[in-house]
Amino acid sequence: MTDKVSMQTIDPSGGPERAVLVGLALSEQPADEVDESLDEMKRLAWTAGAEVVCTIVQRRDKPDPATLIGRGKIAEVQAAAQEWEAGLVLFDADLTPAQNAKLQDTLNTDPEQPLKVVDRTQLILDIFAQRAQTNEGKLQVELAQLQYNLTRLTGRGAEMTRLGGGIGTRGPGEQKLEVDRRVIRRRIDRLRNDLEKVRKSRRVQRKQRNEHAVATVSLVGYTNAGKSSLLRALTHSSAFVEDKLFATLDPTSRRCDLPSGRTIVLTDTVGFIRKLPHHLVAAFRATLEEVVESDLLLVVADAAHPAVEDQIRAVYDVLEEIGAAEKPALTAFNKVDIADSEQAHQLISGHDGRLAVSARTGEGLDALLHAIDEYVRPQRQRVHLRIPQREARLAAQVHAHGKVLDERYEGDDILLDAEIEPHLRRQLIEYEYVE
Repeated sequence: MTDKVSMQTIDPSGGPERAVLVGLALSEQPADEVDESLDEMKRLAWTAGAEVVCTIVQRRDKPDPATLIGRGKIAEVQAAAQEWEAGLVLFDADLTPAQNAKLQDTLNTDPEQPLKVVDRTQLILDIFAQRAQTNEGKLQVELAQLQYNLTRLTGRGAEMTRLGGGIGTRGPGEQKLEVDRRVIRRRIDRLRNDLEKVRKSRRVQRKQRNEHAVATVSLVGYTNAGKSSLLRALTHSSAFVEDKLFATLDPTSRRCDLPSGRTIVLTDTVGFIRKLPHHLVAAFRATLEEVVESDLLLVVADAAHPAVEDQIRAVYDVLEEIGAAEKPALTAFNKVDIADSEQAHQLISGHDGRLAVSARTGEGLDALLHAIDEYVRPQRQRVHLRIPQREARLAAQVHAHGKVLDERYEGDDILLDAEIEPHLRRQLIEYEYVE
């Protein structure tokens, strides 16, 4: 196998930060998989405000444990950065702390042209930091960044340890690292406490929606699949839309009227991506709980993307990680207006729960709303309830959201024979009795 180098001409007068992109192609990896990942990294770089001016790929049987790529390829990267006046080297992989430190040392031999080494996770974190608008989003991004950085306070090799280095480097260096660790850990604890308050607030909101019999549907999908556009089209509302990766970071909820007259809440969530960092998923636990607790998932996929099925698998990998993979789901293949018609037909043919739609033209949206309506329309269940009169508000809920067949009073209790929906029955389970 041969290595690959590709370059593109850019305006030398300034503009986005210039970057050299480095990829590692393992011998068992298909070529199209490597190319797909590199193309995605280029879009991530563009979203972050950088432009890839040179792409270098090394093919190896296994990664170099010290630097990911070989020494010769490192020299090639360094030369390319000098030639193209790039100040950034992007690695389409997650570097270990030791690899990152070693590459920083090896590549930065010219003090006149310092190079920043950034791996895939760092790049995604940078985009998230730019995109976060709400206080909740900023808290979650900061938590993810600190958790990532905590493992990388390794200093510059042996000179920063108590056993190595020279006079004037061991003590102060190690001392600073310990102070940094303590500061970061304290801040992480504070962020977790703040986010726990956010989670509690969200639980109260969900409880209120349940009390009012409002079903929730979460839009999930690969980044840039068109979730925000679909939310706007289905709810006839305004939602931020941009043709960039991770355009939506903070969750957006809108009410949506279904054909049956029922009202639901649609929630747009952060886009998923292949190799989404685990600690990033953990940091966004408060937001992703909306997905876990929703009544239905609407998986939005880009019908025009050649690797759409791979992207759907990546989405379900994340859903598996957060415990939502088994939830009922519909799949909306968006952008059919620009997709190959035969490919779009193959995506939905023979698959229940798959629909072809276009948020831009409105194609298939009525069918999608009817499908959602069928999924969230609950079947009422007959129950007998004994509710204390001091809890009369619960009886009022049964009247408002169910069908009361009989009502009578016995002592201080209200006895109801009623048909109610499953979610309301779960709330009133302690008041049920058998006649």
